[in-house]
Amino acid sequence: MTASAPHRLAIALAQLNPVVGDIDGNLKRAREARAKAHALGADVVVFGELFLAGYPPEDLVLKPAFQTDTKAALEALANDTKDGGPAILIGLPWREGDKLYNAVAYCDAGAIAGLTFKHALPNYGVFDEKRVFAEGPLPGPFNIRGVRIGVPICEDIWFSDVAECLAETGAEILLVPNGSPFDRAKHDIRLAQAVARVVETGLPLVYVNQVGGQDELVFDGASFVLNADCTPALQMPAFVEGIALSRWTRCETGWVCDKGEMAPEESELDLLYRAMMLGLKDYVNKNRFPGVLLGLSGGVDSAITAAVAVDALGADRVRAVMMPSRFTSQESLDDAADIARLLGIAYDIVSIVEPVRTFGDILTPVFEGRAADATEENIQARIRGVILMALSNKFGAMVVTTGNKSEMSVGYATLYGDMNGGYSVLKDLYKMQVYALSKWRNANKPVGALGPAGPVMPDNVITRAPTAELRENQSDQDSLPPYDILDGILECLIEGEMAVEDIVAKGYDAATVKRIEHMVYVAEYKRRQAPPGVKLTTRNFGRDRRYPITNAFRNAR
Repeated sequence: MTASAPHRLAIALAQLNPVVGDIDGNLKRAREARAKAHALGADVVVFGELFLAGYPPEDLVLKPAFQTDTKAALEALANDTKDGGPAILIGLPWREGDKLYNAVAYCDAGAIAGLTFKHALPNYGVFDEKRVFAEGPLPGPFNIRGVRIGVPICEDIWFSDVAECLAETGAEILLVPNGSPFDRAKHDIRLAQAVARVVETGLPLVYVNQVGGQDELVFDGASFVLNADCTPALQMPAFVEGIALSRWTRCETGWVCDKGEMAPEESELDLLYRAMMLGLKDYVNKNRFPGVLLGLSGGVDSAITAAVAVDALGADRVRAVMMPSRFTSQESLDDAADIARLLGIAYDIVSIVEPVRTFGDILTPVFEGRAADATEENIQARIRGVILMALSNKFGAMVVTTGNKSEMSVGYATLYGDMNGGYSVLKDLYKMQVYALSKWRNANKPVGALGPAGPVMPDNVITRAPTAELRENQSDQDSLPPYDILDGILECLIEGEMAVEDIVAKGYDAATVKRIEHMVYVAEYKRRQAPPGVKLTTRNFGRDRRYPITNAFRNAR
């Protein structure tokens, strides 16, 4: 340690919500964050992965004009550092020759003082980075104001080689910019990886994650700091933007972070609900929709969807439509009206009785000699879809669909009917989780929710037997096993990718498991045409689980 080496360092964690493709807006966000960090006394401010571009930019990053504009934004930001304020670590795509890298730039004293490139490119699940980026070399640390700072980028800390290389080349602190999307298991997995790197290197670690929704992904932030003994020194809250300052002291054994803010631990149901809120809010706002509308049936799926929409957007931006048929019960009519009243949302009733009768008259000659079946049920659902899309076209609000993962898994949904819409809040949530979240929301108001405190739906909505009400005395369980059994089998098939015999060994009926497996496979064509929806599990449909539509395989030995 030289005489001139600093003994104090202040690192600001910028947990922010960038917008993919909004380079000017992201530059403005970075400047505002740096100004706040400066006011807090920061020496350096760290942003999330690919912050200037927004993450993940997918194939947008391949456009030469996009690369040029992000580089120009970085140069402008670097110029700002002439003012003597905090140095900057910020992510962007960076082209060198014929290679495009996922890069982090170090800016200070009015210049781009250094660049580092992501080495470990994830190419699984929701990630396709090898499609667009080249693998960077094993990096060395930056010398940031007299402190050797290693900057592994997101996936780089999921393996040992990058952090070990940084430690071996003199890094004193690891600062990790991330674009790590939320799922219900992710926090513990991230923490385990960070602890592993701290143990291996003996270095403290700063983990900075972005927050916000991007199409089907939602990023939870939850940035943190670990000291070299693996004790937590700072924990930022989930799903909230903010700037947190970590204060560091150089000791004989290395750098130690003072105890900073420690956000309280949140329950899984709280996190799931807030993920749905933020995913919907950002999808609507970043795509500039004035609001949303949905079919409100009086059932639990549409009730919780309406609650999430009100909590995310406010009651004045949510419109509900009850579309009764001759099979709709008075109980459903009453429950739907009560949900709308509790949430304070606009509520319309548009009967489908006459359109259904008209379709019956039109099709009777063609259907002559054939008994009524699912065809007539699907006609009702499609009429409702037409009505919702007509209201969307007329008033500009986006239709939110209300189907859950249990239904989408087995095809218990109607193309061009209840699947019509721009976004699905429950797409990655199983039915039993829907029940649990509905009970939770009736007893809790989430942080940041714009909806009311207290119950948002009558208890009857949660406790009554689920039914689509498309024929007399219909129940979901006429076609499906009880949802607790169905969801258990589905989690084994989808999240676990388990063989049929292994699922049966867990105590499930063999014939039921085989039938559900078949239903999952044959519904693939429907899911390809479903709207996007927020990812909540480790294996959501679309981004994670990608199966062929034409598929003759059955694991039904």
